[in-house]
Amino acid sequence: MAEKQLEKTDLVEQHEGPQVEQVKVINGSGAFHEALLKEKPRFLHPRLILLLLCTLLGFSCQTMNGFDGSLFGGLTANSKFLDYFNGSNDGIWAGLVSSMYQIGGVCALPFVGPAIDTWGRRMGMFIGAFIIIVGTIISGTTKYNPSVDQFMAGRFFLGFGVSIASSAGPIYVVETSHPYYRGILTAYCNTFWFTGSILAAGSVLGALHLPGTRSWQIPVWLQLVFSSLICLGACLIPESPRWLYVHNKREKAKSILTKWHGLGNPESPWVQLQLSEYEQFLNTEGSDKRWWDYRKLFSSRASCYRVACNCVFVIFAQWAGNGALTYFLPAVLDTVGYKSDDVKAKINLGYACFQYVFALIGAALVERVGRRPLMLFSMGACSICWVGVVAASGIYNTTGETNQDAARAVIAMIFLFGAVFSVGITPLQALYPVEVLSFELRAKGMAFSSLSVNAAGLLNQFAWPISLKKIGWKTYFVFMVWCMVQTVVFYFFLPETKQRTLEELDEVFAAKNPVKASLKRHEVMVSTNKEIIEAKEA
Repeated sequence: MAEKQLEKTDLVEQHEGPQVEQVKVINGSGAFHEALLKEKPRFLHPRLILLLLCTLLGFSCQTMNGFDGSLFGGLTANSKFLDYFNGSNDGIWAGLVSSMYQIGGVCALPFVGPAIDTWGRRMGMFIGAFIIIVGTIISGTTKYNPSVDQFMAGRFFLGFGVSIASSAGPIYVVETSHPYYRGILTAYCNTFWFTGSILAAGSVLGALHLPGTRSWQIPVWLQLVFSSLICLGACLIPESPRWLYVHNKREKAKSILTKWHGLGNPESPWVQLQLSEYEQFLNTEGSDKRWWDYRKLFSSRASCYRVACNCVFVIFAQWAGNGALTYFLPAVLDTVGYKSDDVKAKINLGYACFQYVFALIGAALVERVGRRPLMLFSMGACSICWVGVVAASGIYNTTGETNQDAARAVIAMIFLFGAVFSVGITPLQALYPVEVLSFELRAKGMAFSSLSVNAAGLLNQFAWPISLKKIGWKTYFVFMVWCMVQTVVFYFFLPETKQRTLEELDEVFAAKNPVKASLKRHEVMVSTNKEIIEAKEA
C-alpha cells in the first residue's frame, strides 16, 4: 500500500468537500480498507484468540483428511500389511484398494451440500467425522475377518466422510474468521493436512516392527482420534454468522459478529460492514435452502466462472504429480533402488515433515504476496523440478543401480518438488476454492470441488501405480509437461482474491475479465475521520 504527496495528486486537486488527510494506492476493495483504517484488529486480543481456538476445529478436518489420505501410502511400505492381504505397493491391487477412498468421496457428492447447507457448518463437520468413525471401525476389525474387501469397504466410508468434513471445515473457517485474518487463517487451515500426514507416517514408522497385525492396525485405529475430537467439539463452537443470517436468524448472526468480530461493540466498522454486505449480497430465499437445486451453480456467466475456478484449481493441484508421491512414494523409491521397509518409512516421514515446514511459510505469505503469485510460482517451479527428477532417474536407470549419486539426486529433486508445491499450492487448497464461491454457491460448489478432487484422485490411484509398474521412471515425463500447461492456465484464468471481503468478490466475477478486474489498483482519498471519500483507478 503506497502513499502519495497530496499536492501531486489530481484526485485531491479536483476534490471539494471533507478535509483530506492522505491519499493511498490500494489493492482490493475500498470498504475493506476503510474498516481497517478505522479499527485495525489486535491478533492477541483474548476474544480473537478464543475465536482462533474455535476455528481450529475446522483445521482438524484437514488434519483428519491428511491422516486418512496419507495412511495407505505409509502402509504400502509395511511388508506385513501387504503379506496379510497378499498385496503389492504398485499395480492393480494398490490402485484398487487406494481408490476406494476416492470412490467414497465421489459417492458423497449428493450429500455434501445438503448436509452443510441444511443443518449448518458445525453439523456438516460432525456428520463427516461420524462417518469416518464408522469407516475406521470397519477397517480396523479386519483382524477378525482377514478380507481385503472389508478393508476396502472401510476406506469407502472414510472417503465418504472426509468429503463432507473437509468441505465443511474450510467453509466454517472462512465464514467465521475475522475478515482481516480470513486469508491467512484459512491458508493455515490446509497446512494442517500435513499434521495428519506426519502423524500417519510417524505411526506407521513407530509400529513397523511390532509383531503380527499390530504393526498396521494401530495406525488404522488412530484414525479415530481427530474424528472423535470433531464430533465432541462441534457442539461447543459458534455457528457461521452467514449461515444464521440466510436462515432468518439475523439477531443471532448480529450477536455473533458483535461478540467475535466487533469484540463486544455492535457499532464496530467490521460488524457494520459485514451486516450491510449480508443485506446486499446474501439471498435468504436462495437455492442453498433447496437441497436438490443445483441450478444456481450454472445460472449465470459469473456463477459458471466461479465454479470453473474452483474445480480447475483443485484438479490441477492433484495433477501436479504430488498425488503419485503422496500415495505411492514407496513404489517411486523402488525405481531408484530404495527397497528396505525401514528406509522407505523414514523417507516417507521425512518428506511429510519437510513439506509441512514450507506449507507454513507459504501460508504466512498469502496476504503479503497474494494468491496468484504463489500459485504461479509453485506450478512453474514444479515443472522445473520434474525436469530434474526425469534427468536424475534417467541417469540412474541407464548407468545401473551402482550409481548412488543419481539415486540421491532423485530424492533431492523429489524433496525440492515437495517444497515448492507446499509453499504455494498447499495453503491455497482450502482457501482459494472457498473464496471464489459466493455464499449461495458455497456448500454445493464445494461438493463439486470434492467431486473434482476425488475424480482427479482416481486418475492418481489407477494410472500412476500401473504406469510406475509398466514404464517406471518415464512416468515423470507426464508430470513435467502437464505442470507447464497448468501454469499457463492459472495465469490466464484464475483471478486474485486478496484484501476483499467474501461478498465484495461478487464485483470481480461480474466483470467482463475477472482476472484483469482483480488486479486493478485504486487511488483513494482518506478523510481526517478515516473514511474513504473518493477513489479512482490508479
